[in-house]
Amino acid sequence: MEYRTFGRTGWQISTISFGAWAIGGAWGSVDDSESIAALHKAIDLGVNFIDTADVYGDGRSERLISQVLKDRSEEVIVATKAGRRLDPHVASGYNRENLTAFVERSLRNLDVDALDLVQLHCPPGEVYYMPETFYILDDLTKAGKLRYYGVSVEKVEEAIKAIEYPQVQSVQIIFNIFRQRPADLFFRLAQEKQVGILARVPLSSGMLTGKISPSTKFEADDHRQYNREGAAFDKGETFSGVDFALSLQAVEELRKLVPHGWTMAQFALRWILMFEAVSAAIPGAKRPSQAEDNLAAANFPPISDATMQEICSIYDRLIKPQVHHLW
Repeated sequence: MEYRTFGRTGWQISTISFGAWAIGGAWGSVDDSESIAALHKAIDLGVNFIDTADVYGDGRSERLISQVLKDRSEEVIVATKAGRRLDPHVASGYNRENLTAFVERSLRNLDVDALDLVQLHCPPGEVYYMPETFYILDDLTKAGKLRYYGVSVEKVEEAIKAIEYPQVQSVQIIFNIFRQRPADLFFRLAQEKQVGILARVPLSSGMLTGKISPSTKFEADDHRQYNREGAAFDKGETFSGVDFALSLQAVEELRKLVPHGWTMAQFALRWILMFEAVSAAIPGAKRPSQAEDNLAAANFPPISDATMQEICSIYDRLIKPQVHHLW
């Protein structure tokens, strides 16, 4: 496993870490015993960073992680998120009372004295212009409820605004072969301020595994079935906001570039790690085999410059016109 410095925290985190959305829900059926086995497999293979949220299965993901870590001696950093429990999800809800309650609930779910990292969970854009929200997080840090805080964002502009706050330690942002805009400007700014970057949705909701076809059926409770047009949350969270048929076309072109012996998923993850500003990619895994496949990418050699250029060309021609300006 490869490790990189995570912003100014002093942590060295696994470059392929564990995204725990899928083990909570919204990705079709999930079996807790398989999820637990996947978490154990990831830690066995060197993962020391897990990303979750209080809304993933209404706390189910946090509680499963807590259960696993009680059986492990390794030091594993757990990042969670707060804010999406608000209903309605509005900027005014990011106040002291609500944020404190969300933090307290995550402390109980994870059964810890302090949360390693709390991230505002894709709040409305106005929140980034509400310094009082960040002062509340400062106070929760001083009170020992959390060690560090960061943000999870939808848009590059939100990420750039967020890192103006001096105690924002990390930004989680969608970054993958189909969502390349963060690398244009934001990565440089984040490096200058020593802000950690977590690349979320690294496999474009599974599209970049190469295992999805025009005939693939998704379960009713899978966001890839019900959120393609943004009916439940931001459209960009599902298949990176890219049209389904167009994504499949791009995948077929990318497939020709995958080195012998690599899976498409490993290729997509290794592409992310070619950007030194990225601290870690956080793919999900519902089964041990998925975790093992994902984590192998951390040990693969760099992708050649020529192949990187070909990937860029596919993006520029097929994907960029549809999504680059939106997020």
